[in-house]
Parts: sequence; structure tokens; C-alpha cells
Amino acid sequence: MIRKTATGLAFALSFALAAPAAASEKGWDDAGTVAKNALIVAAFGVPAVQGDWEGVLEAGGSVGGTMLITEGLKEAFPSRRPDGSDNKSFPSGHTSSSFAAAATLHNRYGWEAGLPAYVVASFVGLSRVEARKHRVGDVLVGAAIGTATGHLITTRANDRVRIIPWGDTKGGGVEVSMRF
Repeated sequence: MIRKTATGLAFALSFALAAPAAASEKGWDDAGTVAKNALIVAAFGVPAVQGDWEGVLEAGGSVGGTMLITEGLKEAFPSRRPDGSDNKSFPSGHTSSSFAAAATLHNRYGWEAGLPAYVVASFVGLSRVEARKHRVGDVLVGAAIGTATGHLITTRANDRVRIIPWGDTKGGGVEVSMRF
């Protein structure tokens, strides 16, 4: 029941947030922030409602670890935002934390929770570009950081299926394993 409710809420949120297509940069910024916050609340709230305290801790590790990496990169590689407001454009923190929350929901509860969460996280990335807070590259790196961290820290509530991203100096990919 929780999974269907979370999926329905995420889809409703993603359609409601599609409205700022003709909005100002501030409208995009506000909509993206609301969507990011909703995903983070869902990443912590879904396991909490189910009494899945391990899931709550893993959500904290995923989002917290993602933000540490993101903030470290912002300090190490200062980059002027497209709107000129500061030098913290690279990578996108809104996007990285949104994708960390989406990856946590996906890895912990399956694609039924993950798919709508990734739709909302993608909207957050789009909103950051439309609000002129980030370039596309900033958003893509943020999405990669959040997704990787979320999948590496979060375990499946059902451990029969595992999805593990990997990478080295010659490439990368995703390993899928199933136990019958």
C-alpha cells in the first residue's frame, strides 16, 4: 500500500510541477526546490512510515554522503553560475540530492517507487538549468553523483535482486544480479 501511495504521489507531483514551462527563472527555481524537498521527505518518510529504520539510516547516508561529495567538488572546482550569482555552479546540489533520494527509493523499494522518483529528480535537474543556476554538465554530474551514492549505500529491502553501478578508468556500467 505504501509503495502505491508513494508512486501515486510522485506522479502527481511530477505533473503538477510541469506547469512552470512558461514561468520565470524564479518560478523554475522555486518549483525545483519544492520537488527536491519532496523527494528527500519521501526518501526518509516512506521507510519511516513502514517502521524500516534501516531504510531511514540508509537514506540519511545516501543524501548526506551525496551532499558531502557535492560540496567538496563545489569548493575544489569553483565555477561561476550562469546567472552570475556565485562560484558554486559545479555540480548541482539540488540535482545530486534529488537523484540520491530517487536512487534510495529505487534501490530499497523497486522500480515502482524509483521510476516516478527519477521523473521528479529529472524535473529538478531541468529546473536548475531553466532557472539559470546551472549548466547541463553541472546537472549531469550531480545526477551521476546522487545516483551512484544512493545505489552504493542503500540495500534492497528484498535482496533477491541487486542493481550495482560500477566504473573504472576504461568504462562503466550497471551489474544486475538475481537470486532465485
